[in-house]
Amino acid sequence: MDDPLAPFRWHPEPELIGIRDAAISRDALRLAGAATWEASLDWLYDEAMVRAMGLPTDYQALRRLYFGNRGGPGPAPRDPVTLQTVLNEFRDKIAPHTLNSYHPRALSYFTPPPLVASIVGEVLAQWTNQGIDVWHAGPVGAFVEEEVVRWLCDLVGYGGGSFGLLTSGGVMANFIAMALVRDVHLRRLAGLPRPPRGAALEGVRVYTGDQTHFSIARALDELGFPPETLVVLPTDEGFRLHAAPVADAIAADRARGLRPVAIAAVAGSTNTGSVDLVPELAALAANEGLWFHVDAAYGGAARLSERDAARVPGLELADSVTVDPHKWFFQSYDLGGLVVRDGDHLRQTFDRSPEYYRGGEGTTDGAADVDHSAHDSHAGQLNFYKLGFEGTRRFRALKLWASWKHLGTTGLGRLVEMNDDAAAHLAARCAESEDFEAVPAVPALSVVCFRHVPQGAMAPAQLDAHQDRLCAALEQDGDGWLSTTMLHGRAYLRAGVVNYLTTEADIDRLLAKLRSLAADL
Repeated sequence: MDDPLAPFRWHPEPELIGIRDAAISRDALRLAGAATWEASLDWLYDEAMVRAMGLPTDYQALRRLYFGNRGGPGPAPRDPVTLQTVLNEFRDKIAPHTLNSYHPRALSYFTPPPLVASIVGEVLAQWTNQGIDVWHAGPVGAFVEEEVVRWLCDLVGYGGGSFGLLTSGGVMANFIAMALVRDVHLRRLAGLPRPPRGAALEGVRVYTGDQTHFSIARALDELGFPPETLVVLPTDEGFRLHAAPVADAIAADRARGLRPVAIAAVAGSTNTGSVDLVPELAALAANEGLWFHVDAAYGGAARLSERDAARVPGLELADSVTVDPHKWFFQSYDLGGLVVRDGDHLRQTFDRSPEYYRGGEGTTDGAADVDHSAHDSHAGQLNFYKLGFEGTRRFRALKLWASWKHLGTTGLGRLVEMNDDAAAHLAARCAESEDFEAVPAVPALSVVCFRHVPQGAMAPAQLDAHQDRLCAALEQDGDGWLSTTMLHGRAYLRAGVVNYLTTEADIDRLLAKLRSLAADL
């Protein structure tokens, strides 16, 4: 009798490679899955719940620990080992040194603890390995993404005709939005027969506030616009962009013979959580004939909450909106998204068809001597590679689909509200204390920028250095994790509360820890 594992006997676990026979491999795969899940739980409870950041926290020290004496990556492994050997190396070499988003006082950039349903969806997506580019490569996977995109369109408030796609994150979503500005709106304004390139991009202006994500500027640069295209305008004391300074800038630029083309607002800035005055900016864009984009990568999730949805008003007025589920929908990386009020604008910009995808394109001409019967059943299919930059696209939608099904909109909204309440509690504690101050005093969403102000006079530069030392001390201590930022030229601690395990008691403990560390500095 032939040995079905004969081609794989060179490996110590051939049953984990030649897996076609359930009688031979199913039990081995079950044990491999159990061992992997157990390693995950060991990391969760022995590492992630114990320290907010692994040790050592110094970059060079961790680099030396990971790479050893060679100081950098060595050669690839030559010989096979057992899966348990790999898991043991994960436990010893990787697990103790991660940023631990599940720790209840880890209030990091925007790295939430992923929901269990998100992890389950990611595991299933990796097993099924669907390519969500051409429909043929992931047939039902395309429908799952279509469904999830529809849910996001509904969340934003878009009606029929809207559509979008999932991306690696907000940078790619904003990049695609700026491509639409160039290839759809600028082309229309300039009356060009084809998308503008080269000299046609000169003299164009896009307006935004000083809290806008760096990806807007990066996208315009990579899309060929001159550096002066992006006009960055000051925000108010709450870091919000108003319509008035934008209107003044538009008028001044038109008087100089320049071409205003778009306004890019933010609803939930990365830096402060601020929300621009979206409705009045939308009205200005409509009056001036400009494309209006809103980066709601973080803040868009507030619409999941009936109570807090009004904190991000007017998204439905935008031509395009970025929403990142791997931020405040509590999804594992990577999962961003862009939705567009007129979904056909995506096809107009990106629809290109290589020859090797012809089997799924359907009938495209009426030549009498060509048999189209093999293609007619696929006519009108949804091919996501025609809607964005990416060719190969992973099955990102399944984890969000699983999470939304598992918790429902109301459940996801409850988690958002818990974060908003924890952030409000942090700001209130700062307001009532003598040694902490928050800016702004009332957070727009769940980001709080605050700093410790010790008793006794400190020069501004010394106070800035104090925040950096305090942040580093907290990271080394492990009882919490914060980032730092600069506001109006001054250093602040930044708490990005997107952790659904964080309670008000955790906030109080964090402040007490900061006071204790400050006393020791």
